Amino acid sequence: MAEQKHIPLFQRPLWVAVFALTAAVVWGWAYPLIKMGMAEFGIAPSMTGSKMLFAGIRFLVSGLIILALMGKAGKSFAVSRPSNWWYILAFALLNTTLHYAFFYFGLSHSEGSRAAILNSLSVFTVVILACLFFKSDRFTTAKVAGCVLGFAGILTLNAGGGDSGTFTWLGDGMIALNALCGAVATLMTRGLSKRVDVTVGTGYSLALGGALLIVPGVAMGGCLPVVSVWGIVILGLLIGISTTGFALYNKLISCNPVGKVAIYNSLIPVVGAVTSCLCLGEQFYWKYVIAGLLAAAGIYIINRDKK
Repeated sequence: MAEQKHIPLFQRPLWVAVFALTAAVVWGWAYPLIKMGMAEFGIAPSMTGSKMLFAGIRFLVSGLIILALMGKAGKSFAVSRPSNWWYILAFALLNTTLHYAFFYFGLSHSEGSRAAILNSLSVFTVVILACLFFKSDRFTTAKVAGCVLGFAGILTLNAGGGDSGTFTWLGDGMIALNALCGAVATLMTRGLSKRVDVTVGTGYSLALGGALLIVPGVAMGGCLPVVSVWGIVILGLLIGISTTGFALYNKLISCNPVGKVAIYNSLIPVVGAVTSCLCLGEQFYWKYVIAGLLAAAGIYIINRDKK
């Protein structure tokens, strides 16, 4: 028991599970909220600049909130070397700008429930890549089995005829690119933590990435055609999701085996699919259940692996 007290909070198994699940659940709610927000602000699928502006405001404000909180907590904002700003900029581009540009474009051309399950591609990609790049993550039979089940769930998503949804490049293709950007950014989080306090770095990446969405968005003529109280509430909820999700997730990734943390994000498609059907009135397909169960089986198998 004495040793347990010396284990940092973010490395204690119970709290790792609690924080990782919290991040996954709040991120799952982003799917219906983004679609509801774009509808409330009057952003049509063809309004690319407005989508970038909407996303950029969300992440810029989220990043500034994290930086303000870290400043109040007395955290150092120093970067180990000036050249490391290039790494932070690259991280911001992948983790925020490109990641969510693809996400918002894809989500506006796809059902939220479908996009949520397809986005689980990033979870299993992270598990595989982490085994290649980090000594703390090793290939095991359980990890291979878990990833196979996860990919089977993604393939199940595209089963059936046109009535149940088919693959589209503007919808599913953009979500897949978003997932790959997120996977690479997750691996880069370890490097971020060596250059700056990881939570401060998260604030930098969200603020910079958000600004890099706003500038081209405005240049493309982007605007928020309709501004309402409900729209602002939705935007506020999305800002809260980014602030909570990224702060918890990046901190966990920086001090735990990547695969063991990332695999909790398999819960995101389940939460996203259910909340999209409930909040958006989207049609429910039984293949969502099958895909969700396969993804859940994958996360269980990998988590029970003790190697």
